[in-house]
Amino acid sequence: MSDRELLELIERYHQHQVTSAERQALQEQMASDPVFAQKVREAQLFHTALQNHGKQKSLRDRLNRQHQTWKQENQVAAPVPVLRRRTPMQIFMRRYGATMGVAATVAIVTVFSSLLGMEMWRNATKQQTARYVELRREVDALKRQQDALLNTTSTSPRAATINPGQFTGTGFALTSDGYFVTSYHVIEGADSLMIENKSGTKYKVEEIYSDQVRDLALLRVTDTAFTGFGKLPYSFKAKETELGEKVFTLGYPREDVVFGEGTLSSRSGVYGDTASYQISIPLNPGNSGGPLLDDRGNMIGVISGKMLGVDGAAFAVKSAYLLTLLEQLPEHRLPKPISLPKVNALAGTSRPQQLKKLQDFVYMVKIYN
Repeated sequence: MSDRELLELIERYHQHQVTSAERQALQEQMASDPVFAQKVREAQLFHTALQNHGKQKSLRDRLNRQHQTWKQENQVAAPVPVLRRRTPMQIFMRRYGATMGVAATVAIVTVFSSLLGMEMWRNATKQQTARYVELRREVDALKRQQDALLNTTSTSPRAATINPGQFTGTGFALTSDGYFVTSYHVIEGADSLMIENKSGTKYKVEEIYSDQVRDLALLRVTDTAFTGFGKLPYSFKAKETELGEKVFTLGYPREDVVFGEGTLSSRSGVYGDTASYQISIPLNPGNSGGPLLDDRGNMIGVISGKMLGVDGAAFAVKSAYLLTLLEQLPEHRLPKPISLPKVNALAGTSRPQQLKKLQDFVYMVKIYN
């Protein structure tokens, strides 16, 4: 396939115009070839940037046309001059007014040029510090060494097997029988995976499927000690959430579970990505893969990252794209069918009650390389 044909295929993929066979082949190649997956992601960002540029140009053209129409409608005939005797001030202004006007214009231009230069410098500085970062947490090396030392000196055989992992993130239960979801970048490059809840219960998990473009990963519990997550108290919302609505999350930016709350700031993510929300929740490394819920406890997204150097600019992949991923998932990749929860038991309850029910289904994801 030539580069041109490949670009056309990627563009049709982002516009949801490919066949199911083409989509499956493309996703399988992305899963097996990280370089190809990066090309797909860059093509998506470039396509989105072109769309935004076109919208901005169209808006400027409409404003220019409206301005010309306004000027034509508001033109009036020049008044007939009336001869009258000039005052000394009028004579002075007639003689020196042009010179004074030029001087004033130069002063105004100088001031505004200085202000514009300062603003451009501020924006350039902001762009250098504001960049998108994924929120996978690296476990502190000193802590790993201390834990290893404690493990070797412990008399408990069970304690000697504890390994804090090299990276951690967050994930949550997708079904009661062992399916689990997190961000792809959380588990990228992992040799083995484990999840652990607030009570210290740990389960081995394996990757079933991942979508590098949407930064989503589907896992399944394989631990023989696992008997089920229990009945999930939340359901997944396919429709978009309204701007300004309160949202919240639970995650593991440290060893204990942490609650975060804010509002939905935008229906699009970085570079106008329509597959993501922008939210005002303060997030830290380790929050990636965590659940994003609306005020009624509906699952509306998966936490993915934030803009470094910009306050209140975090992002989450919309649950609608998670549901689309599950619908398009090849059946042969699933050991058993996925049955999502239909009832939302969090609606109508207070926030503390919602958190109490929710935290049993939110886990720390530990990555071992």
